[in-house]
Amino acid sequence: MSQLNTLATKPHYPVLDGLRGVAALVVVTFHIFEAHASSHLTQIINHGYLAVDFFFLLSGFVIGYAYDDRWDKLNIGGFFKRRLYRLQPMVIMGMVIGAACFYYSDSTLFPLIHTVPVWKMLLVMLIGFTLIPIPVSMDIRGWQEMHPLDGPGWSLFFEYLANIAYALGLRKASKPVLALLTGLAAGVLIHYLVTCKTGDITGGWSLTAEQLRVGFTRVAFPFMAGLLLSRTVKPAHFKNAFIWCSLLLVLVLALPRFGGMQHFWMNGLYEALVIILVFPIIIYLGASGDINSPVTAKVSKFLGDLSYPLYITHYGFIYIYTGWVSDRPVVSLGTALPYALLTFFGSVAVAYLCLKYYDEPVRAWLNRKHA
Repeated sequence: MSQLNTLATKPHYPVLDGLRGVAALVVVTFHIFEAHASSHLTQIINHGYLAVDFFFLLSGFVIGYAYDDRWDKLNIGGFFKRRLYRLQPMVIMGMVIGAACFYYSDSTLFPLIHTVPVWKMLLVMLIGFTLIPIPVSMDIRGWQEMHPLDGPGWSLFFEYLANIAYALGLRKASKPVLALLTGLAAGVLIHYLVTCKTGDITGGWSLTAEQLRVGFTRVAFPFMAGLLLSRTVKPAHFKNAFIWCSLLLVLVLALPRFGGMQHFWMNGLYEALVIILVFPIIIYLGASGDINSPVTAKVSKFLGDLSYPLYITHYGFIYIYTGWVSDRPVVSLGTALPYALLTFFGSVAVAYLCLKYYDEPVRAWLNRKHA
């Protein structure tokens, strides 16, 4: 019998599932508002990109909880299969949707699109299925993304690297060693944030030395901190955790930029504080939360189920919306509101359809096939 089915299923943390969905909704909203921002200072939901760092921390916590005590029944190959079956189907769907939307996002903002032959776009899509990043020389959009058909694919690339690091070494690390590594990663994160030229942690999506540095900096501390948290903290009981944690999460992601254009370090210090202190607190409180209301339970489950499909499929529609805004000299958010709402709810609807008619059936088939 396959290892995919010999491991007993552990209960989920329902509040954490719901918080993942809240963060995904914030990401979509952030990307819609981003199309109207002239600079970092004018961006609404200014720190929405930190949701990715929250995802990394949550991933470390969940993987530690799910797998740390199972390696007597699980080998490395079995672990990788479980992760591939969980993540890869929607990676493929995200690339397919991005390819379908590609030529519709042709605009002044994306100057390369109308020069790209279909065969090249399809080649990039096939490479994207594997999550192997493409070099800047193969860019087909103009943003130098490692996955120009589905920008958020960069974070899945680093998620896989973190999973590999866990399976090959971090799972064996003692608590003191893991704490030391996490502390070093925190130091690297703080140093980057208070000294970098932008004062924020945005980046990681290009196959360049600078962007790879950002990507590794972003994943290292959150993933290891989540893993350490899962090993050292015993959840308590916290009432109304989903509501309070959701409000706190949205608040820290929505606060305006600090320090203006003169003191970038202030904003960097804020982001370091959020990633190193606030996010672990949110995850601890979320893991400590019980859901007693049937309505809250349904909402949390819906958001948790929707979160990954929404995150990995929405950006094709964001490209179209952002290109549409860029082609108009002045288009306020109020004027664009119908299109913004269509982009938001359309992204949610597509993600839900992908979840129910593709992701869940495909994963069920893969598990049956290897039973």
